[in-house]
Amino acid sequence: MKRDKLKLIDLHCDTFFRIVLAQLEGRTINLKENDLHVDIERLKKVGASGQMFAAYIPAQSLSQYGFDGTPYDFLKLTYKKMLEELEANKGDIALATNYLDYEKNMANGKISAFLTIEEGCILDGKIERLDEIYDMGFRFLGLIWMPENCIGFAHSKDPEVMAKGLKPFGFEVVERMNEIGMVIDVSHLSDGGFYDVAKHSKQPFVATHSNCRAIANESRNLTDDMIKILANKGGVMGLNLVPAFLDASNKSRIEYMVKHIKHIKNVGGIDTVAIGADFDGMYGDLEIDNVGDIDRLFDALVREGFTWDEIDKIAYKNVLRVIRDVIG
Repeated sequence: MKRDKLKLIDLHCDTFFRIVLAQLEGRTINLKENDLHVDIERLKKVGASGQMFAAYIPAQSLSQYGFDGTPYDFLKLTYKKMLEELEANKGDIALATNYLDYEKNMANGKISAFLTIEEGCILDGKIERLDEIYDMGFRFLGLIWMPENCIGFAHSKDPEVMAKGLKPFGFEVVERMNEIGMVIDVSHLSDGGFYDVAKHSKQPFVATHSNCRAIANESRNLTDDMIKILANKGGVMGLNLVPAFLDASNKSRIEYMVKHIKHIKNVGGIDTVAIGADFDGMYGDLEIDNVGDIDRLFDALVREGFTWDEIDKIAYKNVLRVIRDVIG
């Protein structure tokens, strides 16, 4: 593995949820070095040039985590911790809110931290909150996690729910995100919602951590038709390493990851493939259990005949294209 060619930009990790949860429990976990799936030392080890850090909002269970407040309050708490950790590690990592920030950070030898949100319920039907979170530095928004929210409906095994599209406010959100330059993330969204986004978004959108339904028949994954539409819109989908989303065996194996990547390439083209590992949001039988070992996947792709140009696209270039196209 030529680490200088990797420059990984992973589309999704829940590391800051783990850090905030520890804080609520009176423990301390830092971003520099920890026992989670992602820390700065392992990002440096693998040659990462960027990492999308999600503010995951478990809206239905905040009280179970000892948090007495609204989902938006929890977002603010997570954001505060994000800024604290970026400041504490400013020699290694820095916030990036656009492509120029990324280039500047690269020139200064720093990893770019892109801030994302997983769960659009934080908007609470208030369109002005999109501008508020934009001003905070968030550039990706997952429209939904679970279950139904003010934007739309989550993926479901119930065909009636799965067919439901965006709510009226959801269309407003798509339009405003297009206007201000935020990337729409459809992971966790219902099929009906996906097709509404595809039809109404004027900008490329992404599925930050979703795999192929043709291989692993999970409602969280994308159908071949969706993959083609995503590709035609100039978007990308990030390979998710969660066992159930890779294979019916419920094991996360490199061979299954390669199978999904090959399928995405065959259906949507190499420009549609990215990595969205879901580190610190997954458990189970994992062959790759931290970002520092992600190069094992790229080594496997080399053995399977992928070129370095293709691997560069999967590792970071496809994500950078979407950043330039949507965020600027």
